[in-house]
Amino acid sequence: MENTYKLKKGLDLHLEGEARRELREVGKCGEYAVCPPDFPGYVPRLLVKEGDHVKAGDAVLTDKASERINLCAPVSGTIAKVERGDRRKLLSVRIRPDQVQQVREWGRLDVTKASATEVRSRLLEAGLFAFLRQRPYDVVPEADSTPRAIFVSTFSKMPLAADFSFVVSGQEQEFRAGIAALARIAKVCVGVTPSQRKEEFAQGLDAEVNIFDGPNPSGNVGVQINHVAPLGKGETVWTIGAEEVIFIGRLMTTGCLDLMRRVAVAGSCVGSPQYVAARVGSPLKDVLGEVSDGNVRVINGNPLVGVRSSYDGFLAAHATEVCVLPEGDDVHEAFGWILPRLKQHSTSRSYFSWLMPGKKFAPDCRIKGGQRHMIMSGEYDRVFPMDIFAGYLVKAIITGDIDRQEALGIYEVAPEDFAVAEYVDSSKLELQRIVREGLDILRKENA
Repeated sequence: MENTYKLKKGLDLHLEGEARRELREVGKCGEYAVCPPDFPGYVPRLLVKEGDHVKAGDAVLTDKASERINLCAPVSGTIAKVERGDRRKLLSVRIRPDQVQQVREWGRLDVTKASATEVRSRLLEAGLFAFLRQRPYDVVPEADSTPRAIFVSTFSKMPLAADFSFVVSGQEQEFRAGIAALARIAKVCVGVTPSQRKEEFAQGLDAEVNIFDGPNPSGNVGVQINHVAPLGKGETVWTIGAEEVIFIGRLMTTGCLDLMRRVAVAGSCVGSPQYVAARVGSPLKDVLGEVSDGNVRVINGNPLVGVRSSYDGFLAAHATEVCVLPEGDDVHEAFGWILPRLKQHSTSRSYFSWLMPGKKFAPDCRIKGGQRHMIMSGEYDRVFPMDIFAGYLVKAIITGDIDRQEALGIYEVAPEDFAVAEYVDSSKLELQRIVREGLDILRKENA
């Protein structure tokens, strides 16, 4: 069964520094990291101590609630450091790799014959269950929960986003095996673009395929859930990134955990924008390669929804891109915004650049303004392709009105769904942070 959805609301932002379809492989790094903050809602308990030896696939962390959802080592080696932050919050477990890698083996699992319990148990043991996200709340699901459906989006319209058609090239069998494994747990819905529907990876899937055509954020899984099967109170669905489905397929077909992924290294400050094959938890300085000198910002993810990092950081669990943009705090302009501009993007036609719709821009990270009162002008709704009043929902979250949040559809959204609205927001509000805090408070209230 196929359905086609044509979306009109949204905004495509074209930036310089898109990754070319070339692949560079990162060699063995000096250190890898398992980072619990990459998994919202996950409360870790440490299973190892400094000096212990682990194999690739051995559990190094488990969740405190059920002690069943593991996070596993991406490589074999020695636990070099356990990093903690404020109030002893666990930030990372660093692993110094062995010269000769040792891998834990579970054995192959025939997904055409396996039961839902067998697939779930394998995902829990191998640390891949933690890559799933649950709606509502956009957190790691509970180990024993059963979703109404599992949603996978195979494309992203975010600026500088990785092209999944290139990422999956040569790994189509693993992707289909991963979808088949998830289908043993619940119905799977896969979102593709019209051009992707004809590609090899989208053929023969044990899933409902839905075609989405429209501007950013049509690739967001939250937008796809809202159009395919809106989420009501008391209902639960799971989501997972298309690249992480490949992890599951490898686990089922080889019996081993392999967290190697293809990441788009992009941005106007990257010397050679291209794709890089690196393991989750690899040092960003090894992933990035050549970067322009000067004051720059390293982003784990894409410019709209990624997390600010540094050269000393590590590749995040869900990051499909690593971007480097100019910081902009060393720029001093006479007359500021009043100057006529051709090299800067504006959604309100304040600059003459709107006359060049296909132009690519090289923005910096300045906000160019301060926070001010919310202007209820409908600017969110023009780029928010969900059946939700985005502006009123944000106001309900700010005021802490839980009943109104529920009525306005907070159970369906995640912070990334507000990324484009945050970009066009003339009030300069941090909408993604506001939504994340609102979801966390609501989760505690409903616990």
